[in-house]
Amino acid sequence: MQEQDMEYAGFWVRVGATIIDTLLIIAITFPLLFSIYGWAYFDAKQTGFIAGTADFLISWVLPAIVVIVFWMQKQATPGKMALSLRILDAATGNKPSAGQCTGRYFAYFVSMLPLCLGFIWVAFDKRKQGWHDKLAGTVVVRSKNRGPESVRFGQA
Repeated sequence: MQEQDMEYAGFWVRVGATIIDTLLIIAITFPLLFSIYGWAYFDAKQTGFIAGTADFLISWVLPAIVVIVFWMQKQATPGKMALSLRILDAATGNKPSAGQCTGRYFAYFVSMLPLCLGFIWVAFDKRKQGWHDKLAGTVVVRSKNRGPESVRFGQA
């Protein structure tokens, strides 16, 4: 896809992709956690911040690995793919490197502080980059012409 065929993906479409990804992660992790810890997992008084090794692996390590691998292989998570978004190297427009993908993931934690300002930044940045994108040197793009066909009236 050429530069002129792409545009930066804005705040709301990226929020939509995040919601899809979050629901998928919950659908995978909660049954696993419930099968290991039962209802006690949902009682913070009993389990604390991390309920145990399995909780840490399933809730923190597994999602990190899955997201980074999706970014490296597909340039998108399932939520981004559903909305036709792709992550690219901001300088070249090519696939981001493994280092960029890993850095981008861990830079999410920077974007969360303070008050998720690094994510909200997408709404105001001219290239629609959050802090995690800026730190990793990435952009999120989508096709300008997203419909199956342009609208034309009066033709058969």
